Amino acid sequence: MTSLFVTGCGRGIGLELVRQAMDLGWDVAGSVRDPEVAVSLERRFPERFRVFVFDVTDQQALRDAAAAYGGSLDILVNNAGVIGPGRQSTLDMDFDGFAETLAVNTLAPLRVVQAFLPNLRLSGSPRILTISSIMGRMSYAKSDRIAYRASKAAVNKVMQGLATDLLADGIAVRLLHPGWVRTDMGGPGADITPQESAAGILEIARTTTIADTGTFVNWDGTTVPW
Repeated sequence: MTSLFVTGCGRGIGLELVRQAMDLGWDVAGSVRDPEVAVSLERRFPERFRVFVFDVTDQQALRDAAAAYGGSLDILVNNAGVIGPGRQSTLDMDFDGFAETLAVNTLAPLRVVQAFLPNLRLSGSPRILTISSIMGRMSYAKSDRIAYRASKAAVNKVMQGLATDLLADGIAVRLLHPGWVRTDMGGPGADITPQESAAGILEIARTTTIADTGTFVNWDGTTVPW
């Protein structure tokens, strides 16, 4: 049975990834920050689902969660993220908010990977997928939400380097643009539903091999130019 761990699974794409993976019969676990949300998820998915309560920026909490998870993990999805502060222009920056955005969107995915790496090493086909965004492409010169854009550009580079370092271990690392999704972050005018995005992400997760490591793709499997 395929095992999956999704960070930030309390709503939006993360919640839909859990729901669809459960429908596929996978062994599913995920994380939320709010204990009340965790209780709600446990009631909604009483079988084959484990929910862990931690903040992805808390290194010790991550280590504790990985130890409590125990055993083999096939697929890790770094989904937790933030859009950043209200003021994030290059000419008017909330620097504390910028730092928090980098902590959650750039540093935390690597923290999560390092914590769960022993579990991934036990898998016969380990895969790490990090939700990024086309807003972080270096070829994309728009400057709105620059803290968010910079955090995604940075996580792209971090995960590209991780793919290089884990290649010899046979652990595939990929970056995913989930599409412009109708979530709290994407807004009601976005292009696709969480259901469409999650289905595409899970198909990529299912079919990814070590030959795909270090690549950046859309939710529909098409290549994203760096």
